[in-house]
Amino acid sequence: MPSTSDRVRNLMEQSGLNLDAFAERADLEAPQLAESLSGASPFSVVDLACIAEAFDVSMDFLLTGAESPLSVAARTTTGEAAQALEAAREYTSRRTDLGTLGYPQPWRPVAETAPAVGSYTARAESLAQAALGETARHSRSISEGDLAELIEDVFGVDVAVVQLGDGFDGLTATTDDAKLILLAATSNPARQRFTLAHELGHLLAGDNQDVHLDRDIFAPAQRRDPSEQCANAFASAFLMPEDTLRRGIKATGLTPEGFASLACELMVSPSSLAYRMLHLRMIDSGMCDGFKRMTAVEAAELAGRGEEFDRRARLSQQSRLPGPLARDTLAAYKAGKSTLRPYATLLGVDVDELRNRIETEQGNGGAA
Repeated sequence: MPSTSDRVRNLMEQSGLNLDAFAERADLEAPQLAESLSGASPFSVVDLACIAEAFDVSMDFLLTGAESPLSVAARTTTGEAAQALEAAREYTSRRTDLGTLGYPQPWRPVAETAPAVGSYTARAESLAQAALGETARHSRSISEGDLAELIEDVFGVDVAVVQLGDGFDGLTATTDDAKLILLAATSNPARQRFTLAHELGHLLAGDNQDVHLDRDIFAPAQRRDPSEQCANAFASAFLMPEDTLRRGIKATGLTPEGFASLACELMVSPSSLAYRMLHLRMIDSGMCDGFKRMTAVEAAELAGRGEEFDRRARLSQQSRLPGPLARDTLAAYKAGKSTLRPYATLLGVDVDELRNRIETEQGNGGAA
């Protein structure tokens, strides 16, 4: 059976580099690398982290030879989904490597408030109530601040936003070591927010899929998939809790202005809000048809929150790094368990420039 040394040796052969050049690219000393390859001394975790980073493989692969399903999927899928899978493969590989270094995913699932039985809507409502209870326990509100940051802080999920173009909403990637939600940058902030809640629903429901691609979360075909139905129902219940809606209706009434104000307050699309209120029998089908024709821009203007909508639309078009992943990557470097290169690569900056910046900040008494 191939050993770690065998896999590193094969990687060096595939790269076409000699020992000195291979060691230089990985920021290792050639004599030490030669000793590890010969079996005279074992590879340290820092050595393996350096090699994995420099040659785009995971530490898990170097240690075990196992290849992530994400790696295979990224090679066999095309278009925006392929780009999304490649980004997910990179992030989950980094998370796996961090687990090897002593920084595991801080994943915190919820205990459901009711048994997972009955219809998919009942399951979704149960999960949503449990998730909302967990956010409240952390003194957080889904209608305040950054939802991606809240989900990272409360549930320990890594959330990323990447530039993918049209035709893709998001994905959930689940491995033994990683829990990732990846979203497409978009000018539609309500759709991105709903997609984020939808993907969280997949994770909390424990859907048995290594990779869950959602090119279009509202596609007709998705409505026939029970897991998709549950994820959408979860997103509706999580983002638009029944008690919050009833308080909002009592405060503003069911006028177009009141409905628009509630949609803006919850940061959801008018159509999603209309369907949720119809499902809860707060409005009839005729009123639902009227409200769902309202666009998000029209709702923002009617509620006097046009500037806020524009700001949210700009933010939803920006890339976002997974917060816990970035934090743990920096922590591993500060603890001497990794070099600075993985953190620099994650940030997309030159490693020497980042090192100089950190040294300057430390010299000035600041934090890196």
